[in-house]
Amino acid sequence: MYVISSSNSKADNYAIRPELAEMYKLYTYGLDENRPDIVAKRAKTKQRTARANVNELCDPDSFVEYGALAVAAQRGRRSEEDLRTRTPADGLITGIGSVNGSQFGPDKARCVILAYDYSVLAGTQGYFNHRKKDRMLRIAHEECLPLILFAEGGGGRPGDVDADGPTGLMVAGLDCTTFAMFGSYSGKAPIVGIVSGRCFAGNAALLGCCDVIIATKNANIGMGGPVMIEGGGIGVFSPEEIGPVDVQTKSGVIDILVEDDAEAVATAKKYLSYFQGKTENWEVPDQKKLRKLIPENRRRVYDMRLVIKTLADVDSFLELKKDFGLEMITGFIRIEGQPFGVIANNCKHQAGAIEAEGADKAARLMQICNAHGLPILSLIDTPGFMVGPDIETRGQVRHVCRMFVNGAHVTVPYLSVVTRRGYGLGAMAMAKGGFTQSPITAWPTGEFGGMGLEGFVKKGYEKQLNAIEDPVEKQALFDELLNQQIQRGKAVNMAAYLEVDSVIDPADTRKWIIRSLESTMAKPKPAAKHSFVDTW
Repeated sequence: MYVISSSNSKADNYAIRPELAEMYKLYTYGLDENRPDIVAKRAKTKQRTARANVNELCDPDSFVEYGALAVAAQRGRRSEEDLRTRTPADGLITGIGSVNGSQFGPDKARCVILAYDYSVLAGTQGYFNHRKKDRMLRIAHEECLPLILFAEGGGGRPGDVDADGPTGLMVAGLDCTTFAMFGSYSGKAPIVGIVSGRCFAGNAALLGCCDVIIATKNANIGMGGPVMIEGGGIGVFSPEEIGPVDVQTKSGVIDILVEDDAEAVATAKKYLSYFQGKTENWEVPDQKKLRKLIPENRRRVYDMRLVIKTLADVDSFLELKKDFGLEMITGFIRIEGQPFGVIANNCKHQAGAIEAEGADKAARLMQICNAHGLPILSLIDTPGFMVGPDIETRGQVRHVCRMFVNGAHVTVPYLSVVTRRGYGLGAMAMAKGGFTQSPITAWPTGEFGGMGLEGFVKKGYEKQLNAIEDPVEKQALFDELLNQQIQRGKAVNMAAYLEVDSVIDPADTRKWIIRSLESTMAKPKPAAKHSFVDTW
């Protein structure tokens, strides 16, 4: 028999019962307003708290937190009050929030968020925060939600005595499932890693599994921190000596370098937006400027990044790995609001000849786009793959061939535009493996050949040239033969022989891209065969 209270007192209705008051109190321990010392300490290093970053990332009132009442597994040696005060959420904020929802709608905005709190035991990975990660990863796997990781901290945490052996719940903890679950999520949905400050060991292992790594200028990233390095007998180093950003940008570990936490969060939102859909509003640069960006002197360099920015919607270009693989430019753009992945040759470095690092950049960009359904635009101006004894010491054969293998498995629309040179195997690799593998057009400045035209003339007509003793006469013959090859390989002749689909006015490139995209998307594409994104 149930007894229903007959009280209609307004005071009774608004009274806070003891158990509700207790719940509210427990939730206050981890709030920034109740941790002014932590907020001030972070401000001294020009960083924000983990909660401030999460609040800035998510749309207002959209974040639903999981596991907020957890504390470190150290009840056997610390008081409950001390754990609540000093180890809120066990150093890891987890939940689901909406990102860019006002732009793309709530159905496309939900994201899983994992944010390490460096103010709690130096962001180490404890027993309960591993359980929280596993809980969120299971949800991510079930619902295929984008995942955003704030990775600041270390690895396994000593001192979680409640879980330690021989009488606790574990000995070494190597049966942890987090890293396998995180790694197996690659390719299912975009994974964004953000690092500010120190990121070592377990945090770095998770960060390295992300599709993209956004790092602030004060970041240090390493698979082992000072303790592990000293313990391994390698030496004594400060955290700042291990994996600073000037090392990790040039090595290709960091994809996007930013100034501070605020820019890191803004960049993460921009990166994620490319995978959330088409925007309805955009601004178009003056497309007639494209006609003038390629020099009339075919041997002069020009700025391919300016070509990209002029071609794309205003402020829509986001570049990856700018200081790595300098001969290749990779990133994301929008054209009429439609997002694309972009790869482009940079003639300012080695004339755009493709080296091992640049090939890796391009191949991985293909994988990211293919895994997450983004069309690819390739802007081609290359003399081919880099050659020579020195380049082969860097594994050139294996690295550059990643472009052929990955290109052959791309199932998303792939569009190629030759802005100037399209020579040899390198140009074929830029065009998904060959000029018949995807829609391909050229600007009138395009020139083509099985190899560099100067080299072709030197070797192809070596006997005729060597037979002439007069240097002036020899040069005249060389210039004549070279001009013949230039005329033979120019874009309009290539189109006449059907080796490219068309030649277009550079000012019409956006129109060609959108129309070609519409035609390639007219029929259903098979499922992607490469189901994950390589970490390299």
